[in-house]
Order: sequence, then structure tokens, then C-alpha cells
Amino acid sequence: MLAPATGDFASRLLEAARFHDYRSASNPLADGTLPPIPGVRFPAALHEQGPTRTIPLDASERLLCPGPATAPGLCANFVHVRAGECHFTDANATSQLFFVMRGQGTTRLAGDDEFVWQAGDLFTLPARSRALHAATADAAFYWIHDEPLLRYLGAEATLPQFPATLYRRDELTRALDTVIADPSSATANRLSILLGNRALPQTMTITHVVWAMFGILPVAAVQAPHRHQSVAVDLVVDAKPGCYTLVGSRLDDQGRIADGERFDWEPHSVFVTPPGLWHSHHNESGHPAHILPIQDAGLHTFLRTLDIRFSRTRAGGGADVVADAS
Repeated sequence: MLAPATGDFASRLLEAARFHDYRSASNPLADGTLPPIPGVRFPAALHEQGPTRTIPLDASERLLCPGPATAPGLCANFVHVRAGECHFTDANATSQLFFVMRGQGTTRLAGDDEFVWQAGDLFTLPARSRALHAATADAAFYWIHDEPLLRYLGAEATLPQFPATLYRRDELTRALDTVIADPSSATANRLSILLGNRALPQTMTITHVVWAMFGILPVAAVQAPHRHQSVAVDLVVDAKPGCYTLVGSRLDDQGRIADGERFDWEPHSVFVTPPGLWHSHHNESGHPAHILPIQDAGLHTFLRTLDIRFSRTRAGGGADVVADAS
């Protein structure tokens, strides 16, 4: 028979225990104990000049969590590498995603594996991926990883769950053009591709934690409101003035966002769409635009909690909310 704990150890075992009334503790968002995810914006000017460096897009003070963090489980960054210079990136993360906003160069991984990239390319790196980036022309990356999630879990990323993978600009464009050309796309709510990895056939996401969508917002498009339980950290790939996203907590009786906050699209800028809020995309610019939302939806898909919902206007007025993406 095991002896009961005694003395100082017994006291330490008891001192951290707390008991909360379910009625108040079951939703700490309601009283502000857990702050909501803010809809913050980060301008392109952050990476357009200055020295070679990593620029975290940090909202940790508003999230009340250790930083840097853009959302509770994701940290987005701009990385500026001046022509002829090199820069290391490293994170305690299971998933790293890089999108090349401008420039060209090479990235070297452990074991001297090296590949070439240019503007419009995207690549992902798994756990334990320290990388050296060398720019042959002034370059900027959008770099996002899940280190805040690992920090919260008190865990270290040690086991790669997918191989390092490169998505070439031409292949991204070709895949999106195939979707656009499909006759059924004429009535689709979204014209987008989801990037996947052969190692993840169940979630069909780019990593087991991260989802990446490359989409076009056609001229004069109004993409109906939708919402999901993953946070979206959206990079505007290209857009002219007049493209924007409306974000709000409720819909009117026509299925439109009521009293929404407007997020104007600026090329190579980032904005955060909080989970659970309705958002719609609008193009009044006269030119097509492209966007790259990055979400922690790989994890939500595995947990079966993503819950994507779309608003649809009914003939004769009124609106429905549906749970598919058609």
C-alpha cells in the first residue's frame, strides 16, 4: 500500500487547487477573463524598408498571452532580407509557412539541402527546421508558424509530421485557373484553392495545424458572409483600392453583415479575422484581387470544430445560414 503524502509536499499538492462556479467559469470570454481575439491590421510599410530582420506581427498584449503572438496559436511575421544578405529563421513550431511577397533567393536547411525561390512561391517547413535565407534581390516573406500553440502547451516540436514542401507560383496560378474555368464555379461563393500535402490525406490541409487558401476576388464580386471557428490571418497578395472585407457579429434580415468593421485591402498587408465573426469580401476596384488567408484550421479540422457557415439570400427576401461552401 502506498503511503499518503505528508508534510510540505502534501501542502504543495493542495495549494494550487481552485473550484469555480460552472455558470461563470464555463465561458471566460463573457466577463473578459479571457480576452477576445482582436481584428488587428499590419501595414506593408513594416517590411518595405529598413535592415534585414524579422518583424513579428504581435498582438500578445491584447491577447494577454506571452509573445510574440498574432493569435493564441499562431505567430505571423514579415521577414525582410536585403539583396546580398542572409537571415536565419527558427521557431519552436510544428508548422512553418513562408510566402515570398517580393524578391528572389535561396533557402538552406539542415544538411545543406537548398532550394531557389522567387516572388509568388510558397513553402512549408516541419518541426526542427532552422533555415538560412539568402536574397539575390531585395526580398520579403510572410512567415507564419504555430510557436504560440507550443508555448501554451509547454511542448517542444521534435517530430516532423510532413516533409518540407515547395509550391511554385506558376503551379498555384494554374491550379486556381482550373477552378475558375470549371463551369460550376459560375455560381460558387468562393473561387479558391486549398493547399494540401500528401502526408495529410484526412484533413487535406497544408500542415496538420495550418490551413492555407489562395483565392481570387473577381471584379465587382461580393462574396457572401461566412464564419468559422478558426482564426484567419489574411495576407493581401494583390489588390487595387476599392477591395475590402466587412467583419461583424451579426447579420441583418437580408443576410448582410450589420454594423460591420471595414478592412481595406492593401497589397502585402495583413489583417486578422477573429473566429466566430461574420465576414464578407467586396471588390469595387475594377480589377481582380488575390488573398492568402492562413488559419489554424488544420487543427480545427482534425478536432471536428471548424464549423464553416455561409449566409445565403432567399428568393423573395430573407436569408438562410448553411454549413457548406458551395
